Amino acid sequence: MMNIETWLAFLAASAAMLVVPGPTILLVLGQSLGGGRRSTLPLVAGVAAGDALALSLSLAGLGALLATSSLAFTLLRWAGAAYLVYLGLRLWHAPVEGAPAPLPPRRAGLQAFIVTATNPKGIAFFVAFVPQFLDPARPFLPQAALLVASFVALGAANALGYALLAGRLSGLVRLPRFRRRINRIGGSMLVGAGLATALIGRRA
Repeated sequence: MMNIETWLAFLAASAAMLVVPGPTILLVLGQSLGGGRRSTLPLVAGVAAGDALALSLSLAGLGALLATSSLAFTLLRWAGAAYLVYLGLRLWHAPVEGAPAPLPPRRAGLQAFIVTATNPKGIAFFVAFVPQFLDPARPFLPQAALLVASFVALGAANALGYALLAGRLSGLVRLPRFRRRINRIGGSMLVGAGLATALIGRRA
């Protein structure tokens, strides 16, 4: 299916990417700050469902591409590296406005699903990110299923962690200075991931 080193690298890279607050995490933070613990499960379920849909659709497109053109797949690796660097630089300079207003739990869960599943940047990120861990010499579907399940589990755990953190550190999360530091740490991580991806593409 997939060698253990590649899978562990995917888990590590996914965890590093997920910890960076994006639109979904801002929604989770905003709801958790004002909606209480009863909103946590709907939010986590919405994030997991949205990730599963977006990643499955992205991988379906990658499977078709891999089947038709190895050159296009290689070019996609390089484009993915550039896109990761671009995202990192944008995150470094991202604004640090306040979190969104809380929503009722069911509506928050639905909103988390919609934001996660339909975010164009998220889908483009999957397309840029996942090819680095696919082996063209192995069957595509088993690899895709493992990556989807792994990412969805990590995404749900990440959303849960942020929700619990927001409940405990509500004052700190609201500080622009804190968010600015998170953005710069995350931006540096994404740039590093993009450079690492470029090196992988050069060896491939």
